[in-house]
Amino acid sequence: MRLKDKVALITGAGSGIGRQAALLFSREGAAVLVVDVNDAGGNETVAMVKQAGGRAAYCHADVSKAGDCQGMVAAAEKNFGRLNVLFNNAGIMHAKDDDAISTDEAVWDLTLDINAKGVFLGCKYGIPALRRAGGGSVINTASFVARLGAATPQIAYTASKGAVLAMTRELAVIHARQNIRVNALSPGPLKTELLMSFLDTEAKKQRRLVHVPMGRFGEAEEIARAALFLASDESSYITGTEFLVDGGLTAAYVTPE
Repeated sequence: MRLKDKVALITGAGSGIGRQAALLFSREGAAVLVVDVNDAGGNETVAMVKQAGGRAAYCHADVSKAGDCQGMVAAAEKNFGRLNVLFNNAGIMHAKDDDAISTDEAVWDLTLDINAKGVFLGCKYGIPALRRAGGGSVINTASFVARLGAATPQIAYTASKGAVLAMTRELAVIHARQNIRVNALSPGPLKTELLMSFLDTEAKKQRRLVHVPMGRFGEAEEIARAALFLASDESSYITGTEFLVDGGLTAAYVTPE
């Protein structure tokens, strides 16, 4: 088992990438603290983990709030004794996120609060717990749009993921000699509820897919497998990197024939 006897905290684990990571990490031997604001989804993930014979507990937390992030880390240590893997995965993609002219300030603030400040707060309270455990792995979910402009305007989301990438690099350097690795995981377009609710027309979907050399949306489980590698000791000499899992999108920004 690749995560035998490890404890992982996964935010946004009530659905999508977070849920698939919780299930996979558990199968690989980790105890998992499932964190979300969606109590029904979070508890369902816990039930799925337990049904498969794994160990999991649920914690309600809004990652944009310092008290909630402090509480989720405390819950991981209370339930399982320590924290070895911090997966800052929670994020939103607001339906009214558009270009700079059209996007309301409130949409910008909400998106940055969850997607960027949420990673900062997760690390603020999670990294001391990793220190207490003797080290560990931090995985921050960024996006291919941190590297390329999005084909469909989403200025707040793009800016927030760029911030995640920059924070990841700096945190990796700061904590490298404390046996704490920090890496970013940058998915390409995925067939998740989050993206599909944003790409709500066939035209929007095709506008994204035309740039993906593999010609399809990724699956949440494919991203979870990449997260597993970064969480495990197999990536013991990897820190400060951006792990792109994007169907080739950033390698060749292709245009239609």
